Parts: sequence; structure tokens; C-alpha cells
Amino acid sequence: MFKSLNVTARVFERQIVQPRPSASVNSVRQFYENFVPSCTIYDIDCPDISFRKFTDDGKYLISFSRNHQELIVYRPTWLSFSYKGEDCDSDALSQRAKRFDSFFIHLYTVSLATSNEFICKDVFLYLEGLEFGIFATSTAQTHEVPATEGAVNGVQCVEKIVFHLVRLEDGFILDEKVFCNDFVNLTHSMGVFLHEDLLCIMSLRYQAIHIVQIRDSGNLVDVRIVGTFCREDDELFIGSHIQVTEGQIFLSGIKQRLLSYIFRKHWSEETDQTLRIQHLKKKFYFHFQDYIDLIMWKVQFLDRHHLLIKFGSVDGVVSRTTDQHPSFFAVYNMETTEIISFFQNSTEELYYLYEQFCDHFTASSRSSLHANFISSHSNNIYAFDQLCVIKNRASSFLQFVKKMVTSLPYTCQSQSPSPYFDLSLFRYDEKVGNSPLTQVP
Repeated sequence: MFKSLNVTARVFERQIVQPRPSASVNSVRQFYENFVPSCTIYDIDCPDISFRKFTDDGKYLISFSRNHQELIVYRPTWLSFSYKGEDCDSDALSQRAKRFDSFFIHLYTVSLATSNEFICKDVFLYLEGLEFGIFATSTAQTHEVPATEGAVNGVQCVEKIVFHLVRLEDGFILDEKVFCNDFVNLTHSMGVFLHEDLLCIMSLRYQAIHIVQIRDSGNLVDVRIVGTFCREDDELFIGSHIQVTEGQIFLSGIKQRLLSYIFRKHWSEETDQTLRIQHLKKKFYFHFQDYIDLIMWKVQFLDRHHLLIKFGSVDGVVSRTTDQHPSFFAVYNMETTEIISFFQNSTEELYYLYEQFCDHFTASSRSSLHANFISSHSNNIYAFDQLCVIKNRASSFLQFVKKMVTSLPYTCQSQSPSPYFDLSLFRYDEKVGNSPLTQVP
């Protein structure tokens, strides 16, 4: 276990760990300590649309039409009004301050979905350097669908899911990737993760991780699929060496790697031959069917070569609450096609990795300037103090560990780099709505 822990720790340490941004950039952000919201304007004359989010660089405001079939993009005009005085309130401002178009310019409206499709409002991933956006559209879910060959019984099915690559400057659709009769969990972008120019898409129905590269030219290029096969020539090798009879079922490549790792780990834990057999019977063979029944729930990049994969039962996928179901985490090397670490969700070693290397779980790209400003207990003493308070108040450390690793793998681009969320500048209570910002002394 400790050997695998050290290997996993080196995966994090080997990544290019950039220091926190330079002092000059920090000085610019410190300006926000004297520039904080002091007035709220109500009853704004806004268009009847669904707002999603700003891009991290603040250039675009992403929104969707009420029928969730059109992408609508605005550009902020930023500072439009000023007030000279000590006590500013909404009544003292011009009436134009209550108009949406006083602050935003409409750039374009693009139709992404057809008549029977809808835009998933939770899916929007932003490529900062190229100013590309990734969006998803899908048809309605179908629950009672017979499992076809390779599909997992009990997992929902969606007739069509389309991922769109859009150039945000003018709304031009550069490329699309289509999944038919499949299921990708689009809620809160749980089924997709973006790292630099690599996009991974988790097919729950067919248990396949699709790795796609986003080229500068605006093309989505398939790199590899991890699931049934792990290497590009696995299917060819098996077809030419093994005669498969009708109805015969083989374990997937990723499941074979997982079982192999678990077996070798338990084998190495006991040196005595007699005790080793008993140890394997208790730790491996007794739980063999449980390992066979595991399916992949969620995945994220740790770097360009390593994936963090969450495994669990089929019941955990179809259930709304996965906290009650046991789950496991594996670190997978795409180049060697090996599982290099495997943890249960209650393992203390996994929690300590999360505590020490939290930034490597949350940031989609360490080269992103904005991602470096996201506060975590790995880079901010105030966030670490908050974590220690929660840990000390926990009645059970085991339950605390399970609760903390529930969010793993992290949802891509789910945290805001806004200066007002920078714990180096402000302190606030996340559980209290409209909580006041307190300047860090």
C-alpha cells in the first residue's frame, strides 16, 4: 500500500508545479480589497434567457435561450456608471443602470440543438488560449432500453448526445462529436473533463473513456478509447490469437488491469507461501465477484498521461445519491496501460494525497493563469485552517474521509478564480448566502 501511495504521490509531484503568480499580478488583484460590491440594483430589465457563467478571462457571458436550443453570447462593457459620494444606493444611479444592455453587448445567437434536442445547461468548458467553448446537446433519456452488446444493464440510454466545439469570437461551430444510444452524465459536467487540449468523455453505458484532442485548427481528433481495449492494437491481437465463440464474454481491458493490480498487491503483502494463499483467498478471491461487478463512474485527468477513475456499483450510477454506495479510486497510466494505485473511498492514504495535492485535482491546467488563483487548502493557510476545523469537529475520522473524497474526481472548471473568492484577500462563509466579505489582515 505504501509503495503504491509513493508512486501516486510522484505522479502529482512530477507535474509541472508552477508557483503562485508573480508579485506584480498579485498586486493587481490586491486592488480589489478597495473595490468591493457595496450596492445591489434590483429589477433589472433582463432578456428572458438562462444565464450560465462568465469565462474566466471575463470576455464573454454565456447564456442559453429558454427553450434550451440556442446559444446566446454577450460581451461585458464593464464600467458604465460612476457615483461621487459616500453613500451610494440604487436610487442615486441613472435609470439606464437598470437596463441589461447598458452593461452587456449582444454578440450573436447560434442554434445548437434540433427540434428534439436540448442544450445541457450544465456543460460549458472553456479553452482559454484558443477562446473555444465546448457545449453539449442531447435528446431525452430513455430508461427501458434493452442492453445491446457491450452495454451495461440498468444504465439509462440517450438516443443522441452531441458535443459542439464553438469559436466564441463569432459563434462558428468548428466541429462536433456524436454519441448514439449511449449515456454520458452531463449533470454538472460530471461526464466530461478538460485538461489543456485534451478532453475525456466518460461513456457510462458502454464503459469507455474517450480521449479527444482539440487541435488549434478547431478539429476534434480521437486519440484513444480506454475501456474494452487499452492499447490501439488490443482488438487486432485478440482477434488474431483467440477464437471467440458466440455468447462468450471477456472482461474488458481496464477490468483486467484492475484485477491484475489488486492480485499483485495482495500477493506482495505476504511472503510466506502458505499464508499467502490464505491471504489471497480472504482479500482477493472472496471479493472477486465484487471487483468484477465494478463499473467506472467518473474520470478526470491528473496530467496528460494519468487518469483518476472512480469505480462503483451499477446501483450507484442510477441512484441520485452515490454517498451510500461503496466506491473505489484508481490511478491509470494511459501510456503503459497500467493501474498504478487503487484506493477505497474510506482509505486514509487517499485523503492525505487529496490534502497535500488538492490543486492537482481541481485545476484543469496548471499552465492557466486564472487556475493558479483558485484557493485551496493546499495553497492557502486560511483554507487549510478551515479544513482543520472541520476535521477536528468530525465525530468519526472515517466518515470525514468519505465525505471529503466524495467530490473526487473533481468536476472540471467548477471553481471560480474571482478575486472575491481568493482567500488570500478575503474571508467569507460559504454556507451563508450573501455573506459579507471580510478583508484578510
